[in-house]
Parts: sequence; C-alpha cells; structure tokens
Amino acid sequence: MTKPRTPNPLSLISTIFFFLSLLTNGINSQSFSRHLSQKQLGLKKEKLSHLHFYFHDIVSGKNPTAVRVAAAAMTNTSPTGFGAVVMIDDPLTLAPELGSKQVGRAQGIYASAGLEHVGLLMVMNFAFTDGKYNGSTLSVLGRNAVFSPVRELPVVGGSGLFRFARGYAHAKTIWFNLTTGDATVEYNVYVFHY
Repeated sequence: MTKPRTPNPLSLISTIFFFLSLLTNGINSQSFSRHLSQKQLGLKKEKLSHLHFYFHDIVSGKNPTAVRVAAAAMTNTSPTGFGAVVMIDDPLTLAPELGSKQVGRAQGIYASAGLEHVGLLMVMNFAFTDGKYNGSTLSVLGRNAVFSPVRELPVVGGSGLFRFARGYAHAKTIWFNLTTGDATVEYNVYVFHY
C-alpha cells in the first residue's frame, strides 16, 4: 500500500498565483473602455450656440440637389409617398434666397416613413463650409412632420468644433412649390458643444 503524498505548499501557492495572474491579465486585456478627463482631450468649457440658415431642397430642373434613389411598389399610389427614399446634398444659405451666401450643405437622406400622415425620417449632416465652423458638421436624426408649421429635430452629434454636440433644430418651411416639390426651409439650430 502506498502512502498518500502531501502537496508541496510552495507548488500549491505558485499554482494559485499562476491562475490569478491569468485571470487578472485576461480581465485587463478584455477591457475596451477607460475613463478620460476632459482636459486630456483638450475640451474646455461647454457652450451653447445658435445657428440660423436656410435649407434649399431642389428636386426639379437640370441640377437637382435632392434625388429619389428608392421607392416601394406602393409609393406612387400612397397618399403620403410611403417608402420613397431621397438622397440630398442641399445648399445652406444665410438668407432665404438661393443665390445668397452659402454657409454649408445638408448631406444625407430623407425617407417617407408615414403610412397615414406625411412624416419624413431625416438622416443628415449639416456640413459647414464658411467662417469659424468651416469643416465642422452637425448630425441630425429624427422625424420631420413637414406640414407642421414648426418641426423639432434632434441634433445627435457632430465633428470638428461640434465634437460632443447635442441639441435640437427647429425647421420652418418658408416656401414650397406644389408643382415642382422644391422647398426652402428656415433652420434655427441650438447646440451644446465644447
């Protein structure tokens, strides 16, 4: 009959440390986030800005800035145009006239998302090309009930001078041509940013 072996305490301790180090290293190597200070990113005090401009949605003529890129089988018979998807690269100007100073472009898509009431899903960036915001963008994502006098759309982010932006945009139709579908919309945008 053989006598049972007594475990070596040093061997047992080194085995425990080995497994603990594996566990600890595994946790650290699997981490995908860390806390940062605003100072490390060069962020200063948060401010609130108001931007005012006009959006020109041109669907007619030789140089449209809004083009339908998709539609459902029922889109043309739907009273709301349900299922239509339109790609845009609309000019943003300082005044309601299309020929006034351009300050940026609204680039993205809008889609008719309402079966019973006209409501557009707006997914767009206001890409600014003038002044201190040149090269910066604001991202808008939300519902646009185009026949309401004033619509509110969320600003969900931004880039450049609008990093970490959040806020809202009020849209108000200034002019709409029932024949062509062209429109001019006044935007008042309120954003918190650094």
